Amino acid sequence: MADIIQLLPDNIANQIAAGEVIQRPGSAVKELLENAVDAGATEIRLIISDAGKNLVQVIDNGKGMSETDARMSFERHATSKIKVIDDLFHIKTMGFRGEALASIAAVAQVELKTRRAEDELGTFIEIENSTVVKQEPCAFSVGTSISMKNLFFNVPARRNFLKSNAAETRHIIDEFIRVAMSFPHIFFSMTSNGQDVFHLEKGNLKQRVTQILGNSYNAKLVNVKEDTDYMNIYGFVGKPDTAKKTRGDQYLFVNNRFIKSAYLNHAVNTCFDNLVAKDSFPSYVLYIDLDPSQIDINVHPTKQEIKFEDEKIIYAFVQAAVKHALAQFSIAPSLDFSLNAEIQQLDAVSNPFSEERQSSASTSNLFQSFTQKNQAHKIDPSERSELSHWKDFFVETDSRPLPTNRELSNDLLPELNTAKQSPFDNQELTCMQLHNSYIISSFKSGFILVHQQLAHERILYEKYSLMVHSKQMPTQKLLFPITLELAVADAILLEDLLPEITQLGYLIEHFGNNTFIIQGTPADIKQGNEKHSIELLLEQFKHFTSEMKFSKREKLVRCMARQQSIKTGQLLGTTEMKALINDLFECNTPNVTPAGNPTYIEYKQDYIERMFER
Repeated sequence: MADIIQLLPDNIANQIAAGEVIQRPGSAVKELLENAVDAGATEIRLIISDAGKNLVQVIDNGKGMSETDARMSFERHATSKIKVIDDLFHIKTMGFRGEALASIAAVAQVELKTRRAEDELGTFIEIENSTVVKQEPCAFSVGTSISMKNLFFNVPARRNFLKSNAAETRHIIDEFIRVAMSFPHIFFSMTSNGQDVFHLEKGNLKQRVTQILGNSYNAKLVNVKEDTDYMNIYGFVGKPDTAKKTRGDQYLFVNNRFIKSAYLNHAVNTCFDNLVAKDSFPSYVLYIDLDPSQIDINVHPTKQEIKFEDEKIIYAFVQAAVKHALAQFSIAPSLDFSLNAEIQQLDAVSNPFSEERQSSASTSNLFQSFTQKNQAHKIDPSERSELSHWKDFFVETDSRPLPTNRELSNDLLPELNTAKQSPFDNQELTCMQLHNSYIISSFKSGFILVHQQLAHERILYEKYSLMVHSKQMPTQKLLFPITLELAVADAILLEDLLPEITQLGYLIEHFGNNTFIIQGTPADIKQGNEKHSIELLLEQFKHFTSEMKFSKREKLVRCMARQQSIKTGQLLGTTEMKALINDLFECNTPNVTPAGNPTYIEYKQDYIERMFER
């Protein structure tokens, strides 16, 4: 019987290996930018076309390469950073694995131009499918230019798995920002399809952070700086009002390398306990410098996950540094002892407690019941007692005024429709709110406990789904249009989502660069916070998490339902609670949210009796 195990051909082995490093155009951008930084460049330019699928070009003014080095750089495991095994544990450069250029050459058409200062002519190399097609001298300025064209041209199946141009461009921008934020002393620029996206001049760290995150952060950053013998921590944390509903502007760097660490992220978040809402996340840009021998960065192909020799010490240092910075700048919960102007106008403050009033109060039955010796338990049974009507406090009436400060959508109060079957058919609803978050409602065979936010999310999801898939939701024009300025990545995302957002009832126009004009909002959404709603919608969309893949339209509908649903802790009137429950059982799937969480729990009478062993 013939042997069946054989070695893979080099071109197939290279393509398989490339899949670990080059997963999308953004992966190539990261590797090429890091190589440019390692080359000692002071100016780095990134040029992309068609979201990097057709072209990714990085031009730097670094030291360049000799003819031999230029050719060797495309060989697998070729690197100038590691000569002995100990070098692997003292890495101070960005690229060191020796796989980046080899991986790019395996899945794209690559052109390299490079020249050193001491050479009269540079070197031009053209590689396709890991094979050198052309190599010749050329005229070129000092530095290096690498062009990656037609990514995955020889692996069409992988090219088909790339996402939309807008999505791939966002990934490229993310990688660009992570490198540019690490090296503020280097000029960076980015051009997409001939249009300038970033132009980051050299400057200090705060200037670079505000250039990238936006000028609105300029006055909202708290400086963090702690130097110790073991490690140094520096950077910025945002004041509590910069917190977002999703993990947006959170950047952590170790030895100028962007990393992802849920453990250290928790260290920062705990410093903001009682400063930001529980469902919000603080903004921060923190840099950790420590001995390279204390970390292992060679645990993942993308080098975004690293291992610390003693993670607990790093956690404690980060937490202490952030807490010290917040305390130093008086960013802490405080009590406001100044009287509000409205409070000063109340009778209790403005009118003195005169002797006549004191006499009147001290002669009342209620006062005497609680001041006479050993009479604190005494209750006057007479009809004149102020306590005779104590039961009135617990009698629920529908005539009480509804709370004025609420953010319920108008669709929460429709006419009750009993067309569909529910536990309450032919029965008057009785409702009670618990902890301003849950609704208890009884029916003939038991009761249900409804989560008001999750229930409303299901109601809005089905309403928005119907609108966005059948007809456009009605729009309420704004009397005064609102200007919305976004970060570059968010502007690209919003432009990509405009058709779907228009279907949801928003009327937004692109005003050039990263500016948009909000002309109208969905008719059933409370007006007054349109800018925040759009920003939150984009944040939720960017960080949408699910094991299943959904279309842009489906993601938007789910994010919109989550955003506009009434929140836990919100007081509801009886009419509103009844309407919410009736609307819930009008839904096609009333028992779960779009994400699969239960909207209510049903307690039947026989189950309740079994609990009490009846």
